[in-house]
Amino acid sequence: QVQLVESGGGSVQAGGSLRLACAASGYTYSDSCMGWLRQAPGKEREGVAFISGGGGSTHYVDSVKGRFTISRDNAKNTLYLQMNSLKPEDTAVYYCAARSYSSCIYRPHDYRGWGQGTQVTVSS
Repeated sequence: QVQLVESGGGSVQAGGSLRLACAASGYTYSDSCMGWLRQAPGKEREGVAFISGGGGSTHYVDSVKGRFTISRDNAKNTLYLQMNSLKPEDTAVYYCAARSYSSCIYRPHDYRGWGQGTQVTVSS
């Protein structure tokens, strides 16, 4: 079955950096658009960044553009999120997710699996 395991969360001061990783197994990794979503206390889960199955197309929520970079290594079945210039409002649990299709545009609400989440805390 689909397994997604995140790592790399932690606590950092504002302006700092963190790199999240997500190891995927149980399916053909390159068949899935992959994404990072986050959920802060009392808020709805939001999509942060997505990358197509081949890695050629990326999408970001406006609040992280220019600060976060999503990437993937299809040879290692691993997804990454480089987070720079972190702000207190980036504090949340970050989830790795695998969509059901390679394109991030087609049927964006269909997922094949989710990770357990990793906490990111940014202090001012």
